[in-house]
Amino acid sequence: MAKRILLLCGDYMEDYEAMVPFQALQAYGVSVDAVCPGKKVGEVCRTAVHQGSGHQTYSESRGHNFTLNSTFGEIEVSSYDGLIIPGGRAPEYLAMDDSVVKLVQKFSDSAKPIASVCHGQLILAAANLVKDRKCTAYPPVKPALIAAGAHWVEPETMSKCVSDGNLITAATYESHPEFIRLFVEALGGSITGSNKQILFLCGDYMEDYEVMVPFQALQALGCHVDAVCPKKGAGEKCPTAIHDFEGDQTYSEKPGHDFPLTASFEGLDASSYDALVIPGGRAPEYLALDGDVISLVKEFMNGGKPVASICHGQQILSAAGVLKGKKCTAYPAVKLNVVLAGATWLEPDPIDRCFTDGNLVTGAAWPGHPEFISQLMALLGIKVSF
Repeated sequence: MAKRILLLCGDYMEDYEAMVPFQALQAYGVSVDAVCPGKKVGEVCRTAVHQGSGHQTYSESRGHNFTLNSTFGEIEVSSYDGLIIPGGRAPEYLAMDDSVVKLVQKFSDSAKPIASVCHGQLILAAANLVKDRKCTAYPPVKPALIAAGAHWVEPETMSKCVSDGNLITAATYESHPEFIRLFVEALGGSITGSNKQILFLCGDYMEDYEVMVPFQALQALGCHVDAVCPKKGAGEKCPTAIHDFEGDQTYSEKPGHDFPLTASFEGLDASSYDALVIPGGRAPEYLALDGDVISLVKEFMNGGKPVASICHGQQILSAAGVLKGKKCTAYPAVKLNVVLAGATWLEPDPIDRCFTDGNLVTGAAWPGHPEFISQLMALLGIKVSF
């Protein structure tokens, strides 16, 4: 049976903590409605990029604009199977909103799964849902949770998750793989075919969503996922770029999160991986000039292994000469590269269109992640069933 869940949004919620579960769950076949008090379908919430940068607390900068797909005032709790509450700064004021508190209490009264991350637990405390419950959160939320009667669980790492009854709580977006998996299980879902090894080809100023959303969505399914970048090693980071559509002739760009790599590019054994994912952004412009990158892509494509490339990632496929005779889409500005490489161009209208041709999945931009991820899952034989 299809599941439907609610995502409770607000201005300056954490960018990843809204979009990763939103698109990952859609990729798994779950219907997700994103709402915000005082806003209607089609309006946007501004998001925030939060990350540690060596200071006493996290830094904040502007994130993507998150488009709501439902209206808060029209919500019927009985039509939903669960609730997700992102963190960031939004929960500070949403916890003061009686309509939000009553909504969350209705989910709790119905014993439906509620998954909350980072500062989202402030809303749980305001709704009096954490008394005598095991609960974790971003550490500064600890005093409020203890005052509300929670049994505080210290997050030894920022990937900590805790499940107690119908409540799932997590420390930060680093927790997403387990956080999302636990929520899927709480909805009655099961995952099969997930023992896959997947490689992400990264570079400086790749698009922020286009690396993290599929990366964590695949981890949540139980896949082993490695991220590599030429001339960088495991534990080093790639800065990312936030590309958004804000009414200009082309996309805007803002600094994104720093993305940590999990493995080294040098000495990589491509034969140990089942699939390759290529994020877009600005990185592909220069990665396409790297002979070792080209050899890697050719090895995956010529071996018939699934390759999923999105947005400007197709610049690398074009340079590798692997698109001849293939049907392919990309961000519209990359059409010239795709056509010159001998591919049949598939118009990305609307921009969230994705296509599979043999072992190749191509997408136009990050709004297409649900289809992009689900089509890669199909090639890998991964299924989520409810």
